[in-house]
Amino acid sequence: MSEPKSSTIEAPGATLHYDVREGDGPSAAPTLLLIGSPMDAVGFTTLAGHFGDRTVITYDPRSAGRSKRTDDATRTTPQEHADDLRRLIDTVGGGPVDIFASSGGAVNALVLAARHPELIRTLVAHEPPVTQVLPDRTEALAAVTDIHDTYQQSGMGPAMAKFILLVGHQGPIPADFPQWPVDPAQFGLPTEDDGSRDDALLGQNMIDCNYHEHDFAALASSPARIVIAVGETTGAALPRRTGEIVADRIGQQPTIFPGDHGGFMGGEYGMPPGEPDAFAAKLREVLTP
Repeated sequence: MSEPKSSTIEAPGATLHYDVREGDGPSAAPTLLLIGSPMDAVGFTTLAGHFGDRTVITYDPRSAGRSKRTDDATRTTPQEHADDLRRLIDTVGGGPVDIFASSGGAVNALVLAARHPELIRTLVAHEPPVTQVLPDRTEALAAVTDIHDTYQQSGMGPAMAKFILLVGHQGPIPADFPQWPVDPAQFGLPTEDDGSRDDALLGQNMIDCNYHEHDFAALASSPARIVIAVGETTGAALPRRTGEIVADRIGQQPTIFPGDHGGFMGGEYGMPPGEPDAFAAKLREVLTP
């Protein structure tokens, strides 16, 4: 696989940065997009390296990584992200493409699949936090809103501490979770507020991603092949619970992938690695017609 070549797309309100890795030799497989949100292209470095036989595209969603907004908006909706994905696909040669999308990226890709299925051959949506489908959605969304409000009021450390508790929680979300102060120091997070409020996860995705209501009728009847994936070791944490319900809503069983929510990662951002070799092998199997 070639070294990634970076380019930009001028979109309304943002300059989007993306990377193209050309495969080694000719391949009949379509272009593969690896996307997250707010995770940027860096998070897919290891996974991209497992697909050296085909062209792989990674990108930074608007407001994340290199893709800075050029307008005054402080929020980005899944519809806007889906429009950006449409622009990206058109720019790199058009569809249909294969997409592996994780977390908030899976939410955005599901919106794309509902609106522009002709652009997609296969979408693997890995643990989309479609919180609206949960039986405990009132409690879960209250926790999401509290994290966002904590960020606006107190900054990154206290809000991220609550986020870590939320994503690690097993089972239904309690009504008061986690609306009490949480000490960020116990997670090695800063205790001082630096005054910044530009974090794409805490300032945008917590509300816009989790509150989005999907068009399940369009997804169930989509001509694109949609595979809902969940992590083998995610347990009963929120993203696996939502993934299982989304799969049921569109008439399928979830496909089990190795590892947890970050099973595809290889130590990017200094985080402990998942199971990228096994994960990539499973992804290749699922993408093979």
